[in-house]
Amino acid sequence: MAATPTVARGAPGIPARWTSSAKSGVGTALSAKSPLWFTISHGILNEIYYPRLDSACTRDMGLMITGPGGYFSEEKRDAVHLVEPFEDGVPAYRMVNTATDGAYRLEKRIITDPKRPALLQEITFAALKGSASDYRVYALLAPHLVNAGMGNTAWVGEHKGERMLFASGRGVSIAFASSLPWGACSAGYVGFSDGWQQLRDGGALDPACQRAEDGNVALTGEIGFAAGEGTALLALGFGAWPQQAAEIALASLRDGFDAAAETYAGNWRKFQAGLEKPDRHAASGLNTYRVSTAVLASHLSIARPGAAVASLSIPWGFNKGDDDLGGYHLVWPRDLVETAGGFLAAGDARQALQILTYLRSIQRPDGHWPQNCWSSGEPYWPGIQMDECAFPLLLADALRRAGHLPRAKLDDFLAMIESAASYVVRNGPVTGEDRWEEDAGYSPFTLAVEIAALLAAADMLDACDKNEPAKYLRETADCWNGEIERWTYVTGTELCARESIDGYYVRIAPPDDGGAASPKDGFVPIKNRPPAETDRPAEAIVSPDALALVRFGLRATDDPRILNTIKAIDAELRCDLPQGPVWYRYTCDGYGEHEDGSPFDGTGQGRPWPLLTGERAHYELAAGRHGTAAELLETFERSAGVGGLLPEQVWDRPDMPERELRLGAPSGSAMPLVWAHAEHIKLLRSLRDGTVFDMPPQGVDRYIKRKTVSPFRTWRFNNKIRSIPAGKALRVELSARGVVHWSSDKWLTVRDDKTAENAFGVHLVDLDVADLPPGSTIVFTFFWPEAGRWENVDFTVGIDPSDSQ
Repeated sequence: MAATPTVARGAPGIPARWTSSAKSGVGTALSAKSPLWFTISHGILNEIYYPRLDSACTRDMGLMITGPGGYFSEEKRDAVHLVEPFEDGVPAYRMVNTATDGAYRLEKRIITDPKRPALLQEITFAALKGSASDYRVYALLAPHLVNAGMGNTAWVGEHKGERMLFASGRGVSIAFASSLPWGACSAGYVGFSDGWQQLRDGGALDPACQRAEDGNVALTGEIGFAAGEGTALLALGFGAWPQQAAEIALASLRDGFDAAAETYAGNWRKFQAGLEKPDRHAASGLNTYRVSTAVLASHLSIARPGAAVASLSIPWGFNKGDDDLGGYHLVWPRDLVETAGGFLAAGDARQALQILTYLRSIQRPDGHWPQNCWSSGEPYWPGIQMDECAFPLLLADALRRAGHLPRAKLDDFLAMIESAASYVVRNGPVTGEDRWEEDAGYSPFTLAVEIAALLAAADMLDACDKNEPAKYLRETADCWNGEIERWTYVTGTELCARESIDGYYVRIAPPDDGGAASPKDGFVPIKNRPPAETDRPAEAIVSPDALALVRFGLRATDDPRILNTIKAIDAELRCDLPQGPVWYRYTCDGYGEHEDGSPFDGTGQGRPWPLLTGERAHYELAAGRHGTAAELLETFERSAGVGGLLPEQVWDRPDMPERELRLGAPSGSAMPLVWAHAEHIKLLRSLRDGTVFDMPPQGVDRYIKRKTVSPFRTWRFNNKIRSIPAGKALRVELSARGVVHWSSDKWLTVRDDKTAENAFGVHLVDLDVADLPPGSTIVFTFFWPEAGRWENVDFTVGIDPSDSQ
């Protein structure tokens, strides 16, 4: 393979950056032979992922046009863009980019080749002013091989007599070929000698720039349009080495676009045909249901069936370099279970079961799931979120209840179920981080997931004839359910007075602290805010997260505490936008653009989340307000961007055209957010069925219909309760065998109660204190027989007046 030794100037180039997260399309061939995923925005290709959907390999690839008198135009900046899918549910795209000055029009069709890892673009150029011969069209490609913009090498070369553009880095190579012979070509360093600089400044490519090594590089090639040759097919091949990538690109050119497109569309038609049909068309003509199902399927792994990433986008990517990818093309177990729920609602139980199988494969030895991980299962961030450890249990039970996990198959997952239930029951109810990746403590959302998951696990264990462990899980769930208000419901605050309500559930209460009378009296660190604006009283922070208590079946829709909380949420967090109401995540959220519209950079100000509109719609449906839920569905859908993709956040301030921010339209955060599309699918299914699709039935039956109350409260080293209601027993749970040495009369009389180990490795004993009157105090310490030592610390639990739980 020939390559000239001439190296471009300006090494290593300016610091690498990614690109806009405002995707208008995502796609893949649904073919094991083509481990390639692509994204588009602003009328051009953005990140292309290979060989895994968590490995971004390009920044973008767009066209530049030059003409007489120093004319220079770049399609992504200087054209109006139209984009549409080939057909409903087929994420292959037609794009029409018309120059804002009326000089030209570009028509494109984009797919990946189902037979091989190659991306195909069919491009037609038409001059709208003058003749086509007045213009030259150049393709500009920015390789960012394997999640890195720096450290790449690019060159102009040949393969089997065909001139091609190449790049390599970190074990991956790409080869860029054209059906019309390349004209002038260059390889340069971004910001100094790349093709954009050369054409913008001099109107031509520098023939001396034929190679750029170990830097932030760009490849540019003139497409050989000529009289009678107004359409070109570009093929970008991927491989482990340059020759392999070149062979793949040439093979795709040889087979042509139409044959590949027919197979590509056929794969998607087959997928869509197997789904439920709550199809829905927006005013734009898009079938929003099919957009959402295609988004979910486009984020699935090939190498690891069942893995799916949170988003094929990098939030505020244009402001981020190699050290900050935003984490969204990682697997989040929570998002993955939500994705599985979307597939299940769409009628694809096979895919939901495959996701559960993948989750089983990445479960950690102690039973938990990583906060997030690469699709290989390798953990990325080190946090532990208890909702993510519990969600897979809900997925398994949803599949069981729907008949897709009969006893024989349930046995295959029994070890996973027992291990996960053990982890949750031993390490809950406090979470290390809430569902927003931020704070530790008692979160209503996390508590709802944990309790619902313990009840679901109990049913599955019963189905496998493991009745005693199931009984313990239900006992723990009952105990935690009875504590939710003590941990997270506040009364008598300024917000209560302002809104004339009795109280409300807080977003999160910090872990028990001996210095506070209750967790609700503590302070919550607000992440993503400047240092002076971090800690806030727990009682001052509200969140729509509390609606999870209804969504997961623990509280009735008309529970006065829920109704009060909704008033607080709407007073503090509702944002009325042109499309309708959208809600913020929580009071004082810092994850979003700054007030001036500049991108989130570690601090900022949170913007409204359309996902939360979907969650609110589910609440309204549960409350019997089908019409309100349907209106919120329309709001949810009107929050989508071009192409029907749902964003993580939308802009809530007056338009800032210079920053591409419009009131009610997607902000610079992730788009699409797969979780939001899963919620959209579930909402369509719920509205069709007239009931919340994914509400677990166990809590509804146990706590709302039968009003089950726990006879005890639990003390643990990771949850040292300070008081219990009169009439309750005190259950002490330890991680090792022990003797509880205790007294209820200031050591005048003493009892020693030995613990017994249960199926989950918990050593527990129930202290008979139910007859003690309010005002009494239990004091206790421990003797550890295995170590032959005393704890040498006394612990106390007071007896409060009885409560309603």
